[in-house]
Amino acid sequence: MKNVTFTTDEDRWQAVLGRDPRADNQFVFAVQTTGIYCRPSCRARHALRKNVRFYPDAQHAVQDGFRPCKRCMPDKLNPHQQTLAKVEQACRLLEQDPALTLEALAQKVASSPFHFHRLFKSVTGMTPKAWQQAAREQRLRSALAQGDKITDAVLAAGFPDSSSYYRKADEALGMTAKQYRSGDVAVRYAISDCSLGRCLVGESERGICAILLGDDDATLERELLTLFPRAERELLAGPFAQRIQQVMSSIDSRSVSLALPLDIRGTAFQQQVWQALRAIPCGETASYQQVAKAIGKPNAVRAVAGACAANKLAIVIPCHRVVRNDGALSGYRWGTARKAILLKREASRREE
Repeated sequence: MKNVTFTTDEDRWQAVLGRDPRADNQFVFAVQTTGIYCRPSCRARHALRKNVRFYPDAQHAVQDGFRPCKRCMPDKLNPHQQTLAKVEQACRLLEQDPALTLEALAQKVASSPFHFHRLFKSVTGMTPKAWQQAAREQRLRSALAQGDKITDAVLAAGFPDSSSYYRKADEALGMTAKQYRSGDVAVRYAISDCSLGRCLVGESERGICAILLGDDDATLERELLTLFPRAERELLAGPFAQRIQQVMSSIDSRSVSLALPLDIRGTAFQQQVWQALRAIPCGETASYQQVAKAIGKPNAVRAVAGACAANKLAIVIPCHRVVRNDGALSGYRWGTARKAILLKREASRREE
């Protein structure tokens, strides 16, 4: 959504009349006859314009003797921000404590387990358990990449014991822990600018195996090394540089198709989900439920969300086209801002 600024009192008054939520973090208004100040989107009955004053924030209104409205609570985060803050806190707690239960989590964020389960999923596209599992698998990859013993890495990651991990080795890594730690897959990579920021492209002997988006090279390199510990950066020259440029061109313009071979590594289930994602037409979206039905597993919505989060080939496997059931954006591995840009770009191209 394009940023809108309210620089004049007339702009602010129009925002108040329209109860525009985009103005909520830009100013507050106070009513002299009641002594109360509100956020612009407040649903209370409008006051007369002559009785309304505008302030840059709640603190300035309080300094002039106004008290906060009990209906819109302008001295607190708005409901959407409160929701995001709760979910962000929960994500950190789940990442820190691999044994944290839903009941304990809900208690820590002052919510009921059932309500918070729905709230968390509506924001992230994943259940708390799926998020916790993803964090556990990420810790495992990091520990193995650092050369830790397999059993030590399994226990440090939060798996209750090594046997419970080995039963799920394929699901967690797409290969055995021994293969992962030894880095059997040799990968070379390069990083360059694209329309979405910095982009890392990794190539194995089988084809393009990673397309990662980010804001800085160090973070991208750390992410790649947790996936392919033997990956090495290579100079952009010759045929390798040409292939990297083909990937960048396909990212910047969907009218340019990527004809290079792909090395898509994942579990059988992940491969099935990713194939379904690639079948979603450019300019269209699908919900996690629709993707689950498309692969013949309508009850596997959580697992579909996990497969989307595990995608290593940004845009080529278009997990950005998966949204919530109500059409709203859900989480995206490379940031919801990039997801919004991609969907807007694809929608506009379809209308041309």
